This record gives sequence, structure tokens and C-alpha cells, in this order.
Amino acid sequence: MIAASTPAATEPLDLRLAQLRQMVLGSVVAEHSKRNYAKALDDLFLFAASRPLTRALLMEGRAAMDKLSPSTVTVRLSAMRKLVTEARRNGMLGAEEAANLTEVLNIPEKGTRLGNWLTREQAKEMLAVPDRSTIKGKRDYAILALLVGCALRRQELAELDVEKIQMREGRWVIVDLRGKGGRVRSVAIPMWVKHAIDAWMIAGNVEDGRLLRPVLKGGKVKGETLTDWSIWSVVERSAKQIGIERFGAHDLRQALPQERRRFGADQVLARTLLGPDDRAISWLRAGTGGSGQ
Repeated sequence: MIAASTPAATEPLDLRLAQLRQMVLGSVVAEHSKRNYAKALDDLFLFAASRPLTRALLMEGRAAMDKLSPSTVTVRLSAMRKLVTEARRNGMLGAEEAANLTEVLNIPEKGTRLGNWLTREQAKEMLAVPDRSTIKGKRDYAILALLVGCALRRQELAELDVEKIQMREGRWVIVDLRGKGGRVRSVAIPMWVKHAIDAWMIAGNVEDGRLLRPVLKGGKVKGETLTDWSIWSVVERSAKQIGIERFGAHDLRQALPQERRRFGADQVLARTLLGPDDRAISWLRAGTGGSGQ
């Protein structure tokens, strides 16, 4: 049985909990998730005080989180399950006891999540916002094109290297893209997106390294990396120019897949967003337009 304690408890117990905490955080790849797990474990130890970590305690703790959103509760319970798993692996808990502790269920989310996904017309309007006669406009258009056409996350886009863009079997793809949770996938690049990439690379004199770079007001490319927050600001500014408030890069990532699900007309949507490129249309119809997890 694991006992959680406050700093006033015996030192060996604190050390064991600290070690378990470190093991849990070490098993999490994403920095954002790591911060959330650390907060969840610290709150769990504080709530438990010197009481043993039992199923009854966890159920009590879950009930105490009634003012939090279901998704936040889910994250915190996931952190708890990882804690129990690490305790079992290190001989602090038996298999049966660990299984009992990890059976605490998440709080179900009710209703339908609508989100802020773009319509076809909104996607076209947003893509028309950047002034492609300027270097910055070419870069911003490439950002929006990759987010819409390839459904990349902003962090994936910020870390995208030119070397990852390759021709494979007659198709342009982003190869071995490492995304959320360390998962690796390859993403097809529609030709209209590839044209946007090429225009930016020529204008910005980008040949290798990170694809996206900062652009100064005078049009000079300076620096080797563009942050994910800079990408977010490009999306936010573009959205506001077409009259959309409170819209971010994650919502933009959902635009193409959501439109496909909503209308069930892949070919029409492909021609609207991607242009009359039959190969890109066939990729979308086959479900390989970069909407992987």
C-alpha cells in the first residue's frame, strides 16, 4: 500500500513518492502533458495527506474535482493511473491492488463538442488574407496552407525541417513527422500546398534547416526558427481579418477533416481548397490528406 504524505511525514516515504513522481513525469513525452501531470500528482499528494492511497481515497478525490471540467479530471486520473503503474513495476504494490486502484472511471463528457471549425468559404477567405506579393505574406500563406491542407499541429509546423519534405512514389510528403505523444507519421502534401512552400523557400532563401523563419518588418528573414506562438498569432490575425474571433491554429487544423465529415463530399471540397489536381483529390478520397493523429 502506498501512503501519500505531506513534507512533515517521514523522509523515506517522501523520497519514495518523489521517485515515483519523477518516474511518471519521465514517461511523458509532451512538455504540456508533463506540466499537467506534475500538477495533478502534487494536488493528489496534498489531498491525500498521510492517508494511504486507496480506491476509496481516489473516489473521494474524484468527487472533490466536481468543479473542474471532465477533460481536466481525465488528465488528473490518467496521472494517478501512471503513478499506480510505476508503483506496481517497482514492487510497491501488488498486481491485484494496482488493478483495483486503476479502475476509477473518468467523468463522462455530456453533449456534443462543436468547436470552431472553418467552413469551406471561411477557409478560402483566410487563405486569401496574406499579401503574397511580400516575403512575409508568402511565409504566412505557407503557414495557413500547411495547417489547412496537411492538418499539422502548430508545434509540428514550427519544428518542420526542409529535409522532411520529400518525393515518395510520385507524391510529395512530409516523412517521419513526430507529433503528439511522440507518434510518428507521414503526411501527404497537396500540390497547392507544395507551391506555397516553394514560393516561400525561394523568397526567403531557405534551403535547409527549419522551413519557417522570422521575417522582420522590412522583409528581411532573420533567425533560424519560428515559435509555435508566432504561428498561432498568424492564424489569429488572419481569422480576425475575416471576422472570426477566438480562433486558433488547432481549430484551423480541424477545418479540412471536419468539412469532409460534415458534407461527405471529398471531391467537391478538394477542388474548392486544393484546386483541380486529381492526385490530391484521390489522396483526400482515400483519407490520406494528413488528418492522422
